[in-house]
Amino acid sequence: MASPFALVLHTHLPMVVNHGRWPHGSDWLCEAAFECYLPLLETAHRLVADGISPKWTINLSPVLTEQLASPEFQKELSFYHDNIRRACTESREHFTRAGQKEIVRLTHFWEEFFERMWEMHRRIGGDIPGTFADLQRAGHVEIITCAATHGYLPLLARDESIHLQLRTAVETHRRHFGRPPRGIWLPECAYRPRYEWTPPTGPDTGRERRVRPGIEEMLAAHSLEYFVADAHLVSASQPLFLYREFLPLKGEVKSEPAPAVPTGQARSPYLPYKVASRGGHGQAVAFFRDPRTTLQVWSREHGYPGDYTYLEFHKKHFPGGLRFWRITDNQGDLGTKAVYDPDAAAQKVGLQAAHFVDLVLDTLARAGKGPSLVCSPYDAELFGHWWFEGPLWLEHVAREMARREVSRMTLGEALESVPARTTVSLPEGSWGEGGDHRVWLNRSTEWTWDRVYSAEADWVGHLTRLARDGRPDLQRVLAQATRELLLLQSSDWQFLITTGTASDYAERRVAEHYAEFKRLCEMARALEAGDTLSSDAAHTLGRLERDDFCFPDLNPTWGLGAPTAG
Repeated sequence: MASPFALVLHTHLPMVVNHGRWPHGSDWLCEAAFECYLPLLETAHRLVADGISPKWTINLSPVLTEQLASPEFQKELSFYHDNIRRACTESREHFTRAGQKEIVRLTHFWEEFFERMWEMHRRIGGDIPGTFADLQRAGHVEIITCAATHGYLPLLARDESIHLQLRTAVETHRRHFGRPPRGIWLPECAYRPRYEWTPPTGPDTGRERRVRPGIEEMLAAHSLEYFVADAHLVSASQPLFLYREFLPLKGEVKSEPAPAVPTGQARSPYLPYKVASRGGHGQAVAFFRDPRTTLQVWSREHGYPGDYTYLEFHKKHFPGGLRFWRITDNQGDLGTKAVYDPDAAAQKVGLQAAHFVDLVLDTLARAGKGPSLVCSPYDAELFGHWWFEGPLWLEHVAREMARREVSRMTLGEALESVPARTTVSLPEGSWGEGGDHRVWLNRSTEWTWDRVYSAEADWVGHLTRLARDGRPDLQRVLAQATRELLLLQSSDWQFLITTGTASDYAERRVAEHYAEFKRLCEMARALEAGDTLSSDAAHTLGRLERDDFCFPDLNPTWGLGAPTAG
């Protein structure tokens, strides 16, 4: 059998519904739905209709799935659609008065695009997760999971937190997609082996030391068979952090790479490996990101999205937020951008898709004798949101690969075709800047971890003492406190602070979830002491259950360890 190509799409946004609207609240999710999720579904349906199976591996993070399936999201999307239609009309009137006929034509382009996506949304009954599930049932995609709220697993202080993130993810995935996931996208591709661990910040740094399981052991406990990791963890290569192409870093984040795998341990990233820590119990299979195809797609400087013909992501017309300009050049001056030409961009997509297929075939040829695998993982939001032409490019790639008989597989299928035969130990790392944790733990974000660690300690204390108490009000309080802890643990907050893209919003969210968690802890203590729920406390609890509605079946005891059989 020919060596396969596996495209992996990581689809995730943090909990933003009921937490503001513009620019970083629900509008963020609605923009991703219109420009990424619905176009990806449209692309998949078009390919399937022509007899081409996409064979994508797609992670739909649990917290994103909960939002997409909620009535609140449907209301927000309808509101967003009304605003976009108004923006098309008002922009058309504005540029007509200005005599800019090229941009006037683009207002019709955008109007047609958004109406087509809205019709797509109507045809699928507004059910984006369910439509992906239909594609999975037909064998066209494989849906994998992520940690429940995209918690940065290596830095969480308690094993109970990691169990909670994973068990909640598996149960939520099963509820939405009808089957448990085989694989997981580790948030930020962040991995930690088994070793004697101490908190990297806070009062217990250097004082509290204990041996903690490797991440692969935790995955095995929840029947998760495989994950995706960055190539530098296995190949001794330099880490690639390509977010900086779109979101330049600020502050104290250093650029020196973390220590790579010793040269003598370097292995090919074009094979899956069994991962097991020395002395550990349980293992999982790791697939590794191919640097060549990753750079070609992610990089604005070296890759396709930076082509001068494509739509400029950063320049928008206000009011309305529509984009009418192309990248034009590599200058930072947005005032010099030329008007976008959709037809010219579409022509360039076909040429670059053919180039990419050539690159995949060349990479497979270089991988050596025997079966190998090119695994190309990307943030799904790159396709359509940051790179507007991305979904069309994916379609051209699939068609070109079908024409040239390139083997395409999901990761689950690849696991059967290119089985992992070798067991390795991996160092700690991520796909972030420097290949380590510095994007999520630095001088700008230390305080957020102090709050996470404080909340974890309180939560474990309440959990072990009260989880078996059957009083309904107490169980409601504990469940909501657990939701607030999960939302506090989202790695998105540290990422947004470090990149400076939405630091005020992220800092506020950390403070809010921490404060709500502490308030719920006080409620739990009062109930434990025999008090009843006061009217003010009942109102606060009800508000939080409505606002932070994710994981309605959440059981705090999920943090106590692996699920029992059956």
